[in-house]
Amino acid sequence: MGATARLVPYPADTVRRYRSAGLWGTRTIGAELHHIAGQRASHPAVVAADGALTYADLDEVTDRLALGLADAGPAPGDRVVVQLTNRLQSIVAWYGMVKAGLIPVCTLAAHRAHEIGAISRKVGAVAHLVEWSQSGFDLVAFAVEQQAGHPTMRLVLTTGAPAGTPGTSIERLADTDPGLARKRVEAIQAAIDPDDVACFQLSGGTTGVPKIIPRLHAEYWYNARSYAEAGGWDENTRVAHLIPIIHNAGITCGLHAAHSVGGTLVLGTPVLDQALPLVARERTTDVLIGHGHFGIVDHPLFDEAMASMKRVVLSGAKVPERVFEAFENRGVWVGQKFGMGEGFFAMSTAASTREARLTTVGVPVSPYDEFRVLEPGTETEVPDGTVGELACRGPYTIRGYFDAPDINASAFTSDGFYRTGDLVAVRTVGGERSISVEGRIKDLINRGGEKVSAEEVELLLMRHPRIVAAAVVAMPDERLGERACAYLVTTGEPLTMSEIQEHLSSLSLAKFKWPERLEWVPELPKTPVGKLDKKLLQRDIAAKVSRGR
Repeated sequence: MGATARLVPYPADTVRRYRSAGLWGTRTIGAELHHIAGQRASHPAVVAADGALTYADLDEVTDRLALGLADAGPAPGDRVVVQLTNRLQSIVAWYGMVKAGLIPVCTLAAHRAHEIGAISRKVGAVAHLVEWSQSGFDLVAFAVEQQAGHPTMRLVLTTGAPAGTPGTSIERLADTDPGLARKRVEAIQAAIDPDDVACFQLSGGTTGVPKIIPRLHAEYWYNARSYAEAGGWDENTRVAHLIPIIHNAGITCGLHAAHSVGGTLVLGTPVLDQALPLVARERTTDVLIGHGHFGIVDHPLFDEAMASMKRVVLSGAKVPERVFEAFENRGVWVGQKFGMGEGFFAMSTAASTREARLTTVGVPVSPYDEFRVLEPGTETEVPDGTVGELACRGPYTIRGYFDAPDINASAFTSDGFYRTGDLVAVRTVGGERSISVEGRIKDLINRGGEKVSAEEVELLLMRHPRIVAAAVVAMPDERLGERACAYLVTTGEPLTMSEIQEHLSSLSLAKFKWPERLEWVPELPKTPVGKLDKKLLQRDIAAKVSRGR
């Protein structure tokens, strides 16, 4: 079955409506960058700790990389698994790949064989792009190891690697003639439909490895542009991004959003001690902060970083009023955002009252976004003020996961609304019909913005010969919002944390998914109808955490 048959398309009449309304453009993402570079040539496009590039420089170097990638073997439409952190070369790699017509598969640097092996085979990846580092996990060796026995993987690409390192250096691939590169890129881009797949993002699935989210050139760029417009951004905006850049929030809310209006991306790292000096030095105006970074308000460099800040958007969990007030007290506008790799975004607006900005995640960022609040498990809408499941549809929300007909049958309504699994209520605050997030149906743990499937971890825990039952639940955490706690039943003596970690490491599960607390019980609690009572376990661990136990 071909790749096209594995995609669920937008209805043709819907595409015509979005395009005639000026939402979807006719350029690819690579062509969008080139267009903006022609208007903003000398303006800084990206600034990072390890360097900076103007729009003209970024356009040229990504043209050259695209030519090098094309000559190295991958053809337009081929998939490249990407494992990069927040560095300047990651931005070059992103645009170089899309200009070459390649489809980045956006995994995390923290993913391991359990995730990468399944994902790369699912999409038929031909290349694996990783970065070299002197310390920590050896991603280059990992990529070489993953290539062995892989039916389609032909090429390991590296960045930042010294001579003699296995794989093909993208820095050396970019050593091509700019004129020839521009001609080749133009030819490649002319053959790509703006409604073709631009990249694959990953969903924090409730079972197994993540589901694959196909994002298309025109809708993905519109997603970013609508976010930038909702935030009031323009060419003077200098937006900092601290969470992983090769991730839906990173690409949409950071990279593409900044570039869609000709602004500047200030690319920090997740480590505040490293990021905040850059944020302050570059006179950043806007930043998206996830729950994992709410501790910024207590950082010694907080005041310095806020000196030029105009807007802060908070995301990831119910916002503590103390955090909200810390920004307000420094004259910074602060609101909230809610979004997902599948598409739909909501955000506080300039017109939102303080109460709305503090207690809700705002309103959809596009006037063409549609959403409903449904009685869970049905297609029946509930009235405003009643908690139900959020379902959404619109000009940047997918119509189906990649090659997943069984999942799509239950993940979408009969008329194409995506069932998010999030529990929300619509509340009118200050005249705005805003969305309040009340919880979720899906069994996920939101660890600092990364979604961890409880069932995925449970199944792997139960592969240990001495574990007979496992239940993984969210444990409240002040810094990350939630961490994973595993309630376990075993034969014989309880295992130590190190034994559990060794077991999960042997199964190549990403470390951020490992349980961070163990509770050993003689049996798991059941509801009166015999189902696992996770609500009881969540109340138990919440009570223990609150008592400091």
